[in-house]
Amino acid sequence: MLKNRIREYRAKYDMKQEDLAKLVGVRRETIGKLEKGIHNPSLVLAWNIAKAFNISIEDIFTVESSSYIDK
Repeated sequence: MLKNRIREYRAKYDMKQEDLAKLVGVRRETIGKLEKGIHNPSLVLAWNIAKAFNISIEDIFTVESSSYIDK
């Protein structure tokens, strides 16, 4: 499972979902679904979101331990 800190970074930068969505070229609903863990971003979208906050992808997205990764 992919975990993210999008909401946390949006709050830090006083940014609404719509603001971030415009920066990265997606709909506001997409940002909401990412924050809730309903969808995982493409690599390009993850890169663009991290870039919007001037951080690395690893700072905002982490993989929760899973049996297929631990093997």
